Amino acid sequence: MEIERKYLVKRDGSFRSMVVSSTDIAQGYMAVQGATVRIRLRSRSAASAFRKSGSTASSSSPEGVAYLTIKGPSRDGGLSRYEFEREIPLADAEEMLHLCKGGLVEKTRHIVEYEGHVWEIDEFHGANEGLLMAEVELAEPDEAVILPPFIGPEVTGDPHFYNKRMLTDPYPNWRHLLPEEYR
Repeated sequence: MEIERKYLVKRDGSFRSMVVSSTDIAQGYMAVQGATVRIRLRSRSAASAFRKSGSTASSSSPEGVAYLTIKGPSRDGGLSRYEFEREIPLADAEEMLHLCKGGLVEKTRHIVEYEGHVWEIDEFHGANEGLLMAEVELAEPDEAVILPPFIGPEVTGDPHFYNKRMLTDPYPNWRHLLPEEYR
């Protein structure tokens, strides 16, 4: 079971001084009814290689890691859902990305540790350039969380912020709906 909350991140860059690591991510989605099937490539160069070449993944990244993830429908207003995730061989992920429809979601994930929680700040690239969003995973839906100073409004359950939806309805289409300081 995955339990997470999502928030907008202030665009002032204040989170950057707290980052302990960063990873580029390129992910695609397969069409499945009633679930989400995601193929994700993580590396220090995967997403930037996608952006520069405009092509699919290449196995030139020795530190790359790939995952197959299946997620069930959201529960609790988007707060929790079933999640199955397994590491898969990089070569398999590269081939599976060819089966994904609608392109890729590209982002850099920055890790920040704050008050006992690990925050994942996603800085989107490509079609969703400019969006900054944070996620924090919880052990329980009602777990108390102290928000870091760079965190803005909660967007948990808002379908605009589902990565899969961002393939068909990218951030520039709806950024005007956000408060100015988060655009």
